[in-house]
Amino acid sequence: MSRRAKPLLRDDSVAKSKPARPRDPDQPNLPFDPMPERIEPCLALLKPAPPKGPDWAFEVKWDGYRLAIHIDPKGVRIITRGGHDWTHRFPAIAEGARKLGVGTAILDGEAVVLDKEGRSDFGALQRSLGGRGGKRTSTESVFFAFDLLYFDGHDLTNTELSVRRHLLEDFLDGATGAIQLSDEVHGDGAVLLEHACSMGLEGIIAKHRDRPYRSGRTGDWLKIKCVQSESFMIVGYERSSVARSGIGSLLLAGRNGHDWVYVGSVGTGFNAKNAEELRTSLDKLMTKRPVVPLKGRNLVFAQPTLIAEIEFRGWTHDGSLRHASYKGLREVQDNAAVFDMSEKPSG
Repeated sequence: MSRRAKPLLRDDSVAKSKPARPRDPDQPNLPFDPMPERIEPCLALLKPAPPKGPDWAFEVKWDGYRLAIHIDPKGVRIITRGGHDWTHRFPAIAEGARKLGVGTAILDGEAVVLDKEGRSDFGALQRSLGGRGGKRTSTESVFFAFDLLYFDGHDLTNTELSVRRHLLEDFLDGATGAIQLSDEVHGDGAVLLEHACSMGLEGIIAKHRDRPYRSGRTGDWLKIKCVQSESFMIVGYERSSVARSGIGSLLLAGRNGHDWVYVGSVGTGFNAKNAEELRTSLDKLMTKRPVVPLKGRNLVFAQPTLIAEIEFRGWTHDGSLRHASYKGLREVQDNAAVFDMSEKPSG
């Protein structure tokens, strides 16, 4: 099966990316910029609806691990969002980067494993890496590049997205291997979101065309999801005499500054094997001093260490997750940010 599977782009009613234009060979020679060791990533701000107007570009939202690929004459480095070197975990992507034929570059993108319909599957990516704390290498993962931060000796972070995007499309034109272009899709954001949701995708990303690359959650990039999915800290579990491995549900918390805020529990989405692994890990982290103000005879509290990716349908009036489902654990090296309660919709 070809790994170049992009379901939103296969829909005839969605416009495709514009063809890449050749670079101008007569462009002036610019002075070289030192290549940074690491660039803190630009993060997307969660919004309930897509923005309107011609200033915004749209892409598919991929569900995987955010990575930066650094290419220089000394070799290739694959860096996680938290700054950890995971080159050895993604050998196919690293080999694909070596074959790109560029002297220096920093690509920003997402490593995913695709299902048969071309949709990113976070659980499959986790399994390919051997689960949380696993030592396996992922040979089936694909890196979808959506930004170019450094290229041919030039720092591009101060240039607007439209320029960076043009260079990226030119650079990766026709790439079909372990490194591919995350295509821009053209059209009304609300229509694109509707198509994405109907195809079972996680959602879409909106990016302001005229903004430079700014680290952090600035609002230059927005994420609009079909089904909400965020990272929460596991702060304990509820014992059960009948459920899998004695875990009835996991206790979850979001972050509020340096404090933890209880957001409810999740009791679906994990099988007997998951539950056994979770109980083993959580029992090692057991503490008598909970980080959230909860009491209960059947509650077991844990030190805030394990981060879970949780799918949910919204928030209750008292601040708990609605219809939560467990998707998997996030790696420490992935540095998945625990949900910031300031991002929670009001009301």
